[in-house]
Amino acid sequence: MSAGLHHQPRVLSIHIHVVSGYIGNKAAVFPMQHYKVCNGQVLNGDDLKCLYDGIKENGINRYSHVLTVCVNSVSFLCEVIRLVKDIQEANPKVVYLCDPLLGDHGIFYVLEELIPIYRDEVIPLADIVTPNQFEAELLTGIKITNEEEALKAMQFLHDKGVKTVVLTSYETEDKQDTLTLIATQIKDGKKTGFKFEYPKLNMRFKGTGDVFSALLLVWTHRHPDNLRLACEKVLSTMQGILQRTYSQAQLSAGAGGTPPPAECELRIVGSKVDIENPPEPTNIKGAVLSF
Repeated sequence: MSAGLHHQPRVLSIHIHVVSGYIGNKAAVFPMQHYKVCNGQVLNGDDLKCLYDGIKENGINRYSHVLTVCVNSVSFLCEVIRLVKDIQEANPKVVYLCDPLLGDHGIFYVLEELIPIYRDEVIPLADIVTPNQFEAELLTGIKITNEEEALKAMQFLHDKGVKTVVLTSYETEDKQDTLTLIATQIKDGKKTGFKFEYPKLNMRFKGTGDVFSALLLVWTHRHPDNLRLACEKVLSTMQGILQRTYSQAQLSAGAGGTPPPAECELRIVGSKVDIENPPEPTNIKGAVLSF
């Protein structure tokens, strides 16, 4: 876990932490705060309870934001539920972003028995959820092959009580070189939404969802009434990070070569300028959705 500075905003980020590479909190923390974090052992529910109870007993459990991503234990996830409810009780205005990291491209990252817990107990607590295509399908039971099905799956999540749903990426057979982001929001009983199309790079990156969630938390805080602008800034930063990573990996591999895994790590620190000041998007197409 990592917490922000002791003034508003304060973020409680519950995620994995690695000593090498950029996934988990190593990917998420830098875009939110620019200082080192500590790592430790794999935690279970009792471990998380012990840590959080210590925070609570010291009276510092009032957070403005909560971010949860990778959880691969039933006991840990159940403790996350208790923790989030407690924080929401301490501060009813806290913003909870849940990235339901279940898997991608048909591959599970976590135990499948976590799916109903996420769907029925975690998602209803969230203000913002950020599933990818595979995760949205798992949570809703709706196969996504087009925009209509994507919106149907997103409405399923809204019906669980979520105010903001961001489908971070989905692809269709007719546009295999393009990814689409769709964001919908229900505010004051009115539903709004938009989509962005952006190019798909021919490389498998790790940690992109972690960075995306962290950036979205930052930019929705800075632009609470403009989700479209917040998502545009997130995508602009992501494109800068991925393009830099892709170019340097290809350069290291040489003509026709395949870059080793170490060269495919996200260039997050090297993208500090893009994170702080997202560049003007040049290869992202946006459109407003009508409901």
